[in-house]
Amino acid sequence: MTMQTPLYQAHIDAGARMVDFGGWQLPINYGSQIDEHNAVRTDAGMFDVSHMTVVEIQGPDARKYLAKLLANDVAKLQQAGKAMYSCMLNAEGGIIDDLITYYLNEEHFRVVVNAATHDKDMAWLEQQTSGYDVCVNERRDLVMLAVQGPQARQKVAAVLSAEKSEQVLALKIFQAAQIANMFIARTGYTGEDGFEIMLPPDAAPSFWEQLYDQGVQPCGLGARDTLRLEAGMNLYGQDMDETTSPLESGLGWTVAIKDDRDFIGRSALLVQRQAGLQKKLVGLVLEAKGVLRPQQKLLDADGKQVGVTTSGSFSPSLQKAIAMARIDITIEGNCLVDIRGRQLPVRIVKLPFVRNGKVGDGILS
Repeated sequence: MTMQTPLYQAHIDAGARMVDFGGWQLPINYGSQIDEHNAVRTDAGMFDVSHMTVVEIQGPDARKYLAKLLANDVAKLQQAGKAMYSCMLNAEGGIIDDLITYYLNEEHFRVVVNAATHDKDMAWLEQQTSGYDVCVNERRDLVMLAVQGPQARQKVAAVLSAEKSEQVLALKIFQAAQIANMFIARTGYTGEDGFEIMLPPDAAPSFWEQLYDQGVQPCGLGARDTLRLEAGMNLYGQDMDETTSPLESGLGWTVAIKDDRDFIGRSALLVQRQAGLQKKLVGLVLEAKGVLRPQQKLLDADGKQVGVTTSGSFSPSLQKAIAMARIDITIEGNCLVDIRGRQLPVRIVKLPFVRNGKVGDGILS
């Protein structure tokens, strides 16, 4: 049985095409996925992301617990509302999930994990509490909206009182605050500025309508995927999973390994670093007509397989087929992709493809 968010009826009323995503009924689009994508790149769009799992980490040992659990260093979180992106690893250095952690106070942190990994994440979080004075509590009494785009912050502020609008506009990137009945964070998964907002279920439909009246475009999972792909943001289960480490997933910047903090997976990452990486995550631009999809083989000039695409789609912003791929560390410049037996040229590029409305260096050259 699939679950519905408190905004389900609002999606139906707006003409959404609903799909089952991780056990939830969510909109894939409201008509034109490309229009929704472009709205976020040029103006503002909103997504119902209430399927994401919000978890409260509370207790005297909350910081020590997260220091052990996360590859990034929770010591960076000192100011109330400060947020941090990190991976949660297994002992082999594989990625159990990627998540955002918010510091509320010294005995209270909030983490947001992926919906598709809910069961294993909750089991892992509970398992790791052994030896720590800490409680792990899932929240299902919050709706979560993402409002993204160059005009997103201004349009959210426009539906709030003057005092609240000043507060939200003052938020810095990766900072959050409890403002009245809403927890508003300047974070997102589209490569554009904006907010992710948690609020009570009974307040969500009217807030959605107010944003719609401000011209914020409702957007579905389809646009969310092409936006995050253009922004070079990993999707769990495709671009990374428990068989890959952050170092070979383009996420080395999220690993705080310079000090002696003994987080889960540290030893494995040190071994991998010392041995030298064999694979890397890159961007690809198709240099011919065709469609890039996940799990397409990448070949060198001699026909030897050197990698595989992990995510792929048509880029509305670039008007080209693009992909993320895991490829041999030595491969540079160009290679071939096998699309249904046809070997087509692809150019290897540095991620992201598009972020904050700007095309990445070298993408269109």
